[in-house]
Amino acid sequence: MVSPLGQLLSVLRERADWTQEELAHRAGVSVSTIRRLETGKPFKPRVDTVHALADALAESPVVTAEDGQRLLDAFSGKTVADPPPPRRARPPAWDALAGAADEFAQAVHDRWLDEEEQRGIQDPVPLPVRWRPAPVGLADDPADLSGELADIAEVYRRIPAGRLVVLGRAGSGKTVLTLRFVLDYLRTRTSDDPVPVIFSVGSWNPDASTLREWLIDRLQRDFPDSPGLAALAHGGTTLAAALINTGRVLPVLDGFDEIAPSLHEAALTALNRTEQPLVLTSRCEEYGAAVRKPGVLSRAAAVELVDLTPSDLVDYLARGQRWLPVLKRLPAAVAEALRTPLMAVLARTVYRDQDPAQLLDADRFPTPAAIEDHLLASFVPAVYRRQPWRRSWDPERVQRWLGYLAVHVDQHDDQDGQDLAWWRLGDSMSRSSRILIVLLAAALVTAVCNWLTVSPLYLFGELAGIGFGGWLLDGLLIGSVVGLAFGLLYGLMIVFGGLEFEPSRVQLRLFGHRSTTGYRLARTVVARCAAGLLGGFAVGLGYASATTLERMILYPQYSGLVAVRVTLVNAVVLGIVFGLAAALVLGLMAVLEAPLDIGSAATPIGLLNTNRATVVRQVLMLAPMIAVTIIFGGAVVVDLLQSSLGPLLWPLNAALIIGIVGGLSGALSYALAFTAWGQWVVLSRVWLPLTGRLPWATVTFLRDAYQRGVLRQAGAVYQFRHARLKDHLGEAFGGEVRRWSPSGPGRSSP
Repeated sequence: MVSPLGQLLSVLRERADWTQEELAHRAGVSVSTIRRLETGKPFKPRVDTVHALADALAESPVVTAEDGQRLLDAFSGKTVADPPPPRRARPPAWDALAGAADEFAQAVHDRWLDEEEQRGIQDPVPLPVRWRPAPVGLADDPADLSGELADIAEVYRRIPAGRLVVLGRAGSGKTVLTLRFVLDYLRTRTSDDPVPVIFSVGSWNPDASTLREWLIDRLQRDFPDSPGLAALAHGGTTLAAALINTGRVLPVLDGFDEIAPSLHEAALTALNRTEQPLVLTSRCEEYGAAVRKPGVLSRAAAVELVDLTPSDLVDYLARGQRWLPVLKRLPAAVAEALRTPLMAVLARTVYRDQDPAQLLDADRFPTPAAIEDHLLASFVPAVYRRQPWRRSWDPERVQRWLGYLAVHVDQHDDQDGQDLAWWRLGDSMSRSSRILIVLLAAALVTAVCNWLTVSPLYLFGELAGIGFGGWLLDGLLIGSVVGLAFGLLYGLMIVFGGLEFEPSRVQLRLFGHRSTTGYRLARTVVARCAAGLLGGFAVGLGYASATTLERMILYPQYSGLVAVRVTLVNAVVLGIVFGLAAALVLGLMAVLEAPLDIGSAATPIGLLNTNRATVVRQVLMLAPMIAVTIIFGGAVVVDLLQSSLGPLLWPLNAALIIGIVGGLSGALSYALAFTAWGQWVVLSRVWLPLTGRLPWATVTFLRDAYQRGVLRQAGAVYQFRHARLKDHLGEAFGGEVRRWSPSGPGRSSP
C-alpha cells in the first residue's frame, strides 16, 4: 500500500510535469528511491532525502512552499488534512517547450520520410516485416504482441510501460521497423506525446556517461538542422536537455548488440534504473547473452522478428520474368539465404539487370552462406554499374575506398559507434603520421607566405642582388622552422592534451552565454596559453637560428662569436614575441569556442560547409591580430630588454615583414592543425587520396555512395547501410592489405 508520503510525492511530481528521472536529477537522489516511495514498497527514507525532494519540487512554479511543508508533515507522520490544490495552468515556459517539441517532431518526421524514400523501402512494395512474442525469458512483460510492420505504432501504444524490445537476426529488418515506427507514431502523435527519435546506441559507453547525458549529446549532434537544440531553455539548460529531462523525447535505441560486449551488463543496468519509455533493438543472441546476469529490461515487452516466407519473396521479387524460374524451383539454399529482408533487397539490387538463374547452380552456391557472401560481394559492383546519367567510378577502386572507410569505422566504434564522420576520417592514421603531415603542411604554408611577402625585396628592393637562390633558401628555412614548431605543438596537444576536433561543437562567438564552466574554461585557457608560449618560443629560437644559417650561407664572412651572440639575442627576443602571439591566439580561441547551434546543416556536407565558413572567419580575425601583436609587441619587448641585452633594433621594415609572414602563416597553420575542417583538408582531401585510400573528390564520393544506397545518412554523419555490408567490405580491404603487405608477394602502402 502506498504511504501518504508516496501519494503526495507522486501528485506533486505530476503537477510539476516531471518524470521520476528529472525529479531524481534535480533532488540529487536515486530514481529507485522515488520509485519505491511512489509504488508503496517497504522503505523508510532519510529526513535529508525528503528535504531534498521538497526543495527540488519547490523550484517548480506550480508547487508552493506550503506543498513542500505538507510533504515534510507526511514524512513525520502528521495527518495531511487538506488535499493538494488542483493542478494549475502550466506557465508560459512549458507552453514554449511544448511548441518546441512540436517543431522538433516535424523535423524528425521530414528527415525519416526522406530517408525512407532514399532507401527505397516502398519500392516496389514494402517487405512484410512480421514479429511474434520473444522467447521465454527475454521479456519482463510477456504480452502477446504479434503483428506486422503496419501495426507497430498501434502495438507499441498497447504496452503499459511504453518499453519495447525488438529482437531479430542480422538483416531481419530491425532498422526498417524502427524507421516505420517513428513515422507511424508521429502521424498520430498529440502535443502531449513524446517525439520518437532514433539513436544508434552502439556508441554509448555507460561507464563514461549516463543515458540522459548521452541522449542529450547525441540529440544535438544528430540534429544540427534543428535550430535551438543547443540554445538555452527555461531553467538554464539547453533545449535538447529540456526535451530529454521532461520526457518529451521517446528514445528508439537501435543496435544494442553494437555496444561493446563488455559493456552490455552495465548498459542494461543503466536502462533498468530508468522508468523512461523506450524502444530497444538488438540481435537476439547478443541480447539473450547480455540478460543472463542483470536480467531483462525491466517492465518491457519483447518481440522477435520472423523470417520471410516463400510467398513474401514471390510478391517482392516476381515483378518481372527473370525471377520466375528461380522462385518456381526455389532450392532450400536459396530460400534460406533470402529469408531476411536485407538479403532479399540485395538480391533484387544485384540482379536488377542480370539473370538470377545462376543462383540455381548448386556447385557454385552449395550453402546459404555461399549465396549470402555472393550477394554481399556483388552489391557494390551492381550499384556502381556504369549509367549514362551518373558519374562513373572504377568499381575496384570503389571497393578499396569503401573498405578503408569500413575499417575506419570498426577502429573507432568504441567512440562513434557506426558513425562515419568526415572530421574523423584521418583518425585511423597513427599519431606520428598525423604529426608529420601537419608539420609538412605548416612548413609549406609558411614557405609560400614568406616567398610571396618578400618577393618584392628580392626583385626590386635591397635584396635584389642575392637572386633566386636566396629567395628560395629564405622560404625553405623559415618554413621548416615554423613547420617543426607546429608539429611539436600539435603533437603535445593530441598526445598530452587529448585534443579532439568536433565541428558540431565549435563556433566563433564573441557574445552570449557560455556552456563551459568558469573553472573548466580557465583550465583550458591556461593549458592553451602554456602550449602557445612553448610553441612560439620554439618558433623564435628556430627563426633566429635559420636567419643566422641563411646569412652564413649567403655571406661566408658572417661567422664567429658575433653570429653566436646575434643568434642568442634574436632567439630570446623573437621567442618572447612569437610566444606571446601564439599564447594570445590559442587562449583567445579557447575563450571564443562555444557550442555550435546551426540551422543550415541538415547533412554531413552542410555541416562541412558551415565549419569551413567558421574557419575562414577565424583566419580573417587571427591573421591581422597575430601581425599586429608581432609588430608592436616586438617593439615593446625590444624596449624592455634594451637594458639587459644591450642596444637592440626593431626596424619597421623588418617588423612589417616578420609580422605579415607571421600573421598569414600563423593563422593558416592554426586552421590546418587545430580545426576540424583543417584536419579534413590536410588528411582526408590530400593525404588519404594521395595514398590511394580515398578518392580526390571525397565529398562527391560520399554523397554519391549515399545516393546509391551504400551509405545512409544519420544527421551530420553517414553510416553504412548495414553492419553486414560494412563487415564484408572491411574484411575484403583487410585481405587486400595483407596480400600486398611486405610479408606477402608484393609490397605496397595501403
